[in-house]
Amino acid sequence: MTFRNKNHTKETCSASLNAVKDALYVLNGKWKLPLIIALQDGPKRFNEIQKSLGEITPKILSKELKDLELNEFVIRKVFSTTPVTVTYELTDYSGSLDKVIDELRNWGTQHRERLVLNRKTTKILEEA
Repeated sequence: MTFRNKNHTKETCSASLNAVKDALYVLNGKWKLPLIIALQDGPKRFNEIQKSLGEITPKILSKELKDLELNEFVIRKVFSTTPVTVTYELTDYSGSLDKVIDELRNWGTQHRERLVLNRKTTKILEEA
């Protein structure tokens, strides 16, 4: 793994740390990436997004959507219908997170499998 490379200098380590901190600053919290995933199949209205995410409150969802809009991951479109229709959709820039989301999904699946396997192993050892 590259992050365990012994050839890292203090400068490269610092640059790497700053880059990760920047990424975490933009994607912080438990809702930003799930929100982006929820919008991957196309534009949605506020209530549709809330239903797809489950237990998110309207206040938090509104804040997260504004943050994602400020960071150019989401576009808010207002249509002059009666009543007014507002949709949210991903920008092309949000596609830059595809590899990150894929890797997190893969890691999350492996991690869950590992925990389930270890629970089974622990139960068997306790019963023996």
